[in-house]
Amino acid sequence: MAERVKIGTRGSPLALWQANWVKSALTAGSSFVRVDIEVIKTRGDKILDVPLAKIGGKGLFVKEIEEALLDGRIDLAVHSMKDMPAELPEGLIIGAIPERENPQDVLLSRTGCTLSELKHGARIGTSSLRRAAQLRSRRPDLEILPLRGNLDTRVHKLQTQDLDAIVLAAAGVKRLDYESFISEYLDPGVMLPAAGQGALCIETREDDSLTAGIVTALDHADTRAAVLGERAFLCTLEGGCQVPIAALGRIEADQLILSGLVADIDGKHIIRDRLSGPKASSERIGQDLAEELRSRGAGEILKALQST
Repeated sequence: MAERVKIGTRGSPLALWQANWVKSALTAGSSFVRVDIEVIKTRGDKILDVPLAKIGGKGLFVKEIEEALLDGRIDLAVHSMKDMPAELPEGLIIGAIPERENPQDVLLSRTGCTLSELKHGARIGTSSLRRAAQLRSRRPDLEILPLRGNLDTRVHKLQTQDLDAIVLAAAGVKRLDYESFISEYLDPGVMLPAAGQGALCIETREDDSLTAGIVTALDHADTRAAVLGERAFLCTLEGGCQVPIAALGRIEADQLILSGLVADIDGKHIIRDRLSGPKASSERIGQDLAEELRSRGAGEILKALQST
């Protein structure tokens, strides 16, 4: 008899793509697993006209789904890893992290210009404080405008509103087949991504060994090591959408190379560094990098931001 598994997800086109990808991966070549998808509307899906930093940050996209998981209404949840708060509720774990898509940010411009080619005073849409700070650092002349909504909605706003460009995650753009709109892949030296960007999070209950056994085949060791290092960096700094924090890890010859960044809102003060070590110690590397940035002034930046 086939085991029935219910996936909980948001209802956006990108979230449904991700949930269906996990469904296909779990059922591929197996007649022992049947997968259903349940759409759960989150508070973040209902409030689309206010920047996330003003209404509570990343947890807005996962709280209701995690409640359904804890209640047993679903067996696993599929999230964009970058939407995950630094700490999970008691009783929930990251059951699997599949192989990562491109973690970079991309620029979509109305005329196909790159970031350096955009006209003086160009209007760029993003509601990410992380993206805005790094854009202002590179191009202080740019006008940064708030941009909320699902990915396809944001692409549509570029075409219909008075915007010269927008910045999005490459992974979502690729997954929804908008690659032809990309004007430039932004180098991490210009735009360091959010922790976990490009990766999926398959969240399960800690006491559900059956579901854990089903999803473990989707776990990708190098992606997990890099992402856990990034999340440890974020958690140590107690960061979220309310502060411009970025982190990106990569694995080379079983070594994690982790870059991290903390900035103020206007991008005038950016503290960044890089640390490497064995991938098996990725979380310790993330913690150590966070403490290094804190010792160089990141703590004062974060304290000032959190007080406002």
